[in-house]
Amino acid sequence: MSLTRRAVGALALALLGAPAGAQAPDRIDHDQRGRGTAVAIGGGLKSDNDAIYGRLIAAAGGKGGRWVVFGTASENATASADGVVQQFAQRGVKAVALPVSPLLKDRLVDAAVRDPALVAQVRAAQGVYFTGGAQARIVDAFAPGGLPSPLLRAIWDVYRAGGVVAGTSAGAAIMSSTMFRDAPDVLGAMKGQLREGREVGAGLGFMGTRLFVDQHFLKRGRIGRLLPLMQAKGYTLGLGVEENSAAVLNGDTVEVIGSALLVDLSEARSDVTQGAFNVDNARVSLLDSGDSFHLGTGRMTPSDAKRKGQVFDATAPGFKPYHEVQPFHVDMLGDNVISGAMGKLIDGAFSEVRGIAFHPQPAAGDARGALGFEFILKKGPGSIGWATDAGGGEDYSVRDLRLQVRPIRMAQPLYTPWAR
Repeated sequence: MSLTRRAVGALALALLGAPAGAQAPDRIDHDQRGRGTAVAIGGGLKSDNDAIYGRLIAAAGGKGGRWVVFGTASENATASADGVVQQFAQRGVKAVALPVSPLLKDRLVDAAVRDPALVAQVRAAQGVYFTGGAQARIVDAFAPGGLPSPLLRAIWDVYRAGGVVAGTSAGAAIMSSTMFRDAPDVLGAMKGQLREGREVGAGLGFMGTRLFVDQHFLKRGRIGRLLPLMQAKGYTLGLGVEENSAAVLNGDTVEVIGSALLVDLSEARSDVTQGAFNVDNARVSLLDSGDSFHLGTGRMTPSDAKRKGQVFDATAPGFKPYHEVQPFHVDMLGDNVISGAMGKLIDGAFSEVRGIAFHPQPAAGDARGALGFEFILKKGPGSIGWATDAGGGEDYSVRDLRLQVRPIRMAQPLYTPWAR
């Protein structure tokens, strides 16, 4: 039997968890999400974040809802899960930790994901929570060999029936159909280190096949790894969730609690002749608490509070920007640099902001040690921002800036002494 090139590609994408193609009958269709709510928490969730915990509890039916917690990703699965159970208990909610981890010596993980008692506990729950750690441990445990275990099928049944599946950090990474298994070096990803089964692999897909999700996003400059993965896997929508923040998906609407960055590549293009990663005309939006976007259209909508606040539109008569001096950023992948640049641009007297990213001390023998990247943020048609006095005036929501990333050659050495 021979397959057409298209059929082979569709099969490969399905097996890798990429957003295309029909899946085999023994696999879970990630686009059949039913009435469930998926919550991706960007990591670093603080114990006093009642906005996120409150949303989780409400989505699972209030204080009467029952939760199961998996510490599978953690080095210490028991302690990690127990910590989350305690947070729910302090809010009057019943939660129980279930022992599923490849690191538990007294309980084999292969047996745990097939244990009828654990499956029954999941089916009796209204909420499922995955803690942080190494996301590969979650996927390898719940979908060994790429096939769903009985425990994973039970979670999907709860989800489709209207339950909640939530996760923080590693637990957020598994939410899309494709995830980073291990990609600690953001610039390495930009330089092409995106190996299947190493840095990249299949996720569990609770947010469907149209949206790619990443975490610890603004703090760790992870737009540098999100863009090449989206490009390589054919995603048009990507969402980077910041620490102590959450993205809540119900139906086709994603609402943000905290902050997140939305990337839309539907009109983007790249030039293969440049010999390195590049992208032009990507649309980027900065979302603040209460802001949302629609999966079908990618359209970002500011919160009611933002719409009632100050509007930043360079095309509007009488627009008076606050920032007069055009910034230049020497580390565009630094802690919250991209979000700060977006805020300054939308409230600035200039039309673009530039910055660079590079390895200041490339590894010996690195053939691409001189490779860096220039980031160019621009205002374009439809670029607009909002802020409220309640947020201190600098917690911007920004819609539809344009982003270009192009490869550059850095000097080696980067600098030399002034005196000769």
